[in-house]
Amino acid sequence: MKAFVIDVAKCSGCYNCQLACKDEHAGNDWTPYAKPQPMTGQFWCRVTDHVQGTIPKVRIHYIARLCNHCRNAPCMAAAKDGAVYRREDGLIVIDPEKAAGQKQIAEACPYGAVYWNEALSLPQKCTGCAHLLDHGAKLPRCVEACPTDAMRFGEEEELQDLIEGAQVLQPETGAFPRVYYRNIPGQFIAGTVYDPVEKEVVIGARCLLNSGGKRWETRTDEYGDFWFNDLPVGLFDLSIQTPGYEVKLFENLRTRECVNLGDIPLERK
Repeated sequence: MKAFVIDVAKCSGCYNCQLACKDEHAGNDWTPYAKPQPMTGQFWCRVTDHVQGTIPKVRIHYIARLCNHCRNAPCMAAAKDGAVYRREDGLIVIDPEKAAGQKQIAEACPYGAVYWNEALSLPQKCTGCAHLLDHGAKLPRCVEACPTDAMRFGEEEELQDLIEGAQVLQPETGAFPRVYYRNIPGQFIAGTVYDPVEKEVVIGARCLLNSGGKRWETRTDEYGDFWFNDLPVGLFDLSIQTPGYEVKLFENLRTRECVNLGDIPLERK
């Protein structure tokens, strides 16, 4: 069965995948695979940006979203008369003739990956470029256009080394997607440690983070900065200590969102 693996750490946010998809489908009628994608309002491959933290401790990552070609596809369950079907290679396709007028197909997708074309009265989405694959192409346009190899496509069993440790979006839906994501960043706690008397940053301060018996450790860099990356959502206690200064404590730091502690002054003993 075909699957996509997307490495978020490799994505530079160039939007080439989104543009390639639009170029392939907008204004082009690939019946019986799909009617033309509208020039505006639909992105069957859509890149979303995710900003974490606050200035100056800010990081951004990008996630390409497309039809997940789910094993337990809600759109198939909602369709009537076989209007949505799974191909032998696992790709889910909306039949543009049978699906006419079936708005419930678009409404059934928990990922917002199925669009409703008001002009054609038709649900539409990514086909995995099935029309190209059936005529000799090895890759969908989005994957072919990716300059960093952040997007991979192929047989699921052949991609197992990449799929291992990856995650799917919204697993709670029970749809069991075949689009896998690697290296989606977790939350972070960060700050800058400085001496308010000397008006200089403190380099090499020991930063200890604790949560539920787990412990993380790092030291401030040459700019006085420290970062604890890829943290789960939870409550954390942080202590900052270095010779000649009082220990600085932060308790119950909540990582529902990333935490920027800003400039942290240390008091001399």
